Amino acid sequence: MDHSEAPVLEALAAYHREGQLPFTPPGHKQGRGADPRVREVLGDALFHADVLAVSGLDDRTSSAGILERAQELMADAVHADHTFFSTCGSSLSVKSAMLAVAGPGEKLLVGRDAHKSVVSGLILSGVRPIWVEPQWDAERHLAHPPSAAAFAARLDEHPDARGALVTSPTPYGTCADLAAIAAECHRRGRPLIVDEAWGAHLPFHPDLPAWAMDAGADVCVTSVHKMGAGLEQGSVFHQQGPLVDPAVLKSREDLLGTTSPSVLIYAGLDGWRRQMAEHGRGLLQDALDLAASVRADIADIPGFDVQGRAEFTGPGLAHDLDPLPVVIDIASLGTTGYRAADWVRERHRVNLHLADHRRISAQLTFADDASTARRLLAALRDLREHIGDLEGAPQVRVPAPADLRLELVVLPRDAFFGPAEQVPAASAAGRISAEMITPYPPGIPAVLPGERLTPDVLAYLRDGVAAGMVLPDTVDSALDSVRVFIEE
Repeated sequence: MDHSEAPVLEALAAYHREGQLPFTPPGHKQGRGADPRVREVLGDALFHADVLAVSGLDDRTSSAGILERAQELMADAVHADHTFFSTCGSSLSVKSAMLAVAGPGEKLLVGRDAHKSVVSGLILSGVRPIWVEPQWDAERHLAHPPSAAAFAARLDEHPDARGALVTSPTPYGTCADLAAIAAECHRRGRPLIVDEAWGAHLPFHPDLPAWAMDAGADVCVTSVHKMGAGLEQGSVFHQQGPLVDPAVLKSREDLLGTTSPSVLIYAGLDGWRRQMAEHGRGLLQDALDLAASVRADIADIPGFDVQGRAEFTGPGLAHDLDPLPVVIDIASLGTTGYRAADWVRERHRVNLHLADHRRISAQLTFADDASTARRLLAALRDLREHIGDLEGAPQVRVPAPADLRLELVVLPRDAFFGPAEQVPAASAAGRISAEMITPYPPGIPAVLPGERLTPDVLAYLRDGVAAGMVLPDTVDSALDSVRVFIEE
């Protein structure tokens, strides 16, 4: 296919060239009605590009097939059979994929390190999760994607499961052995969904970890806004093979998606695909070279333990590693990642990606260059010089892996929508949670609706909040109280 095409962008240029006059939404009418103070901040170009997809970018019947052509080009660029654009982020795309594979009451194997959007999909759908345990690094207190053997064992225990879902890469850059997991699923005639939200760049350079379609997955979900150049909420989901019907997948997206999709987001997806098809390998080579240099420079800072293949991959750990997320363990320096990230933002206006009880990370992409790297390194060196100012941070006691696991007593949907009450955290142990409790980022729930709370997990979360952990989805963000299910 001709990847110099950009159907959405070309149609948008034609819209303006032809002098189209809208008597339709959006109500700002190409910015004419927008507050000048808003236009001063956002710019006129944003409003000019904000048009209807139907009866705007295309006609009433979508006879030009603009979106369909853009999706075909995306599928071709990443070796998929079908691609669908989403303007509601991968949080919606992964739900669409789940609902295309399993329905209410049916089983779906899910890695327990799944993002909260997957758990939201379980709540909305009534799908019964069969959890697959991640590979836990007890020394570094970090979960890596489950192994193929773990998926195979759960498939054997639950032959009626409709399929499986794995998250790869994780926000820390660690990757599953997707080819082996897909083979175990396909041996049993079951599809594999990959939540590859952090892997938009993977198809475009051979030195990056294998990406889901090339590894044999049936559906994968990608956030182009994370590691690509799309706008926020720009997501795509890809399909191949006979195990998931693309018509069913599209119908699930229609069920959940907006009827007012953003042409701005479509245009970002379309333009990024063209950029990657034409220049992706060179751009990503530059990013990989920069990441290697940045990693080496940070490793020279005393006490800054840059995490790479030696720390994250190998037997019992991750299968592979994306080097662009630069993860730094500062556990030996007497402070927390939360406190360090806050200090760097306050003093240097540098926003780090992840921060947890012992780590910080900087997410590099092909948009970074020597100038952004210099500013990052200057901020981190200054952080090290002032690390004594950050000592005395509250400690987070992370339980052993077995103590982090909670018993799923009630289906997530039943617990979330069932009768509930708010009780003091001190009396919540032994009760069934009616809410997600999710340290964010990275957004992996520590507690799911339907799981029975334990003293160890409650203590870990309360320690975390005291140290700076953010819990955005709880009724009480301070976790002085917990919403629990009322059992009959």
